[in-house]
Amino acid sequence: MSGPGVAVVTGAARGIGAATVRRLAGAGWAVVAVDRCADDPDVPYPLARPTQLDALARDFPLVRTVRADVRDESALREAVDLAVHEFGGLDAAVAAAAVMLGGGPVWEQTDAQWRTLLDVDVMGVARLARAAVPALLRRPQPRSGRFVALASAAAHRGLWGLGAYCAAKHAVAGLVRGLACDLRGTGVNALAVSPGSTRTDMLRATADLYGLPDVDALADRQLTGRPLDPEEVAAVVAWACSADSFAVTGSVLHADGGFTA
Repeated sequence: MSGPGVAVVTGAARGIGAATVRRLAGAGWAVVAVDRCADDPDVPYPLARPTQLDALARDFPLVRTVRADVRDESALREAVDLAVHEFGGLDAAVAAAAVMLGGGPVWEQTDAQWRTLLDVDVMGVARLARAAVPALLRRPQPRSGRFVALASAAAHRGLWGLGAYCAAKHAVAGLVRGLACDLRGTGVNALAVSPGSTRTDMLRATADLYGLPDVDALADRQLTGRPLDPEEVAAVVAWACSADSFAVTGSVLHADGGFTA
């Protein structure tokens, strides 16, 4: 990273989102960390806890926390406003909030599952863009603002029992490409990072969905031979937030351990 700035990160309480907050804050960034921090009746596995979000503010003096759902655009705008008023502006927005649903073929996946996946995993990214991009554009030229969305290896492959999730993540990649075109010439870039199997609670939920006792089996297609650690993906996300990522706007960074090689 070429220097610290101010970032908003959703899905920040655990997994890749939390690792990204820690990576940025450890490098001197001011970060507003956003997470729902409550279970969802439409998601069959536990979500993050408030104590996990609170730990970020305890460990880093320039981290502020906001408990908010990415389905609430007004709350996302408030998080962006907090970053601007507390730290003077915004330089990066990271859309890391997502859920995983599935377990059967596409023709058996319910409207409720589709609605949740599209509302959280796709519209959550779009809502953050609506809230954050105007603030990124308020920085004076020359700008180096970054909008970074977490896609997935599922944005580039079909996966058994996860057809709706794959569709949602494909949509994230398309959203980022379109956003990058809209930002042409502004100095603000949009890009996606597509992780492979990463040791997170979502990966554990995926293993449970497949009836696997160990998450390592989900990395059998990765050249790394093991699941990635969240910190390994966060290193890529943090680089994507930096001015050094100028050349990759409209692109997808495949931080997937070779899954899509």
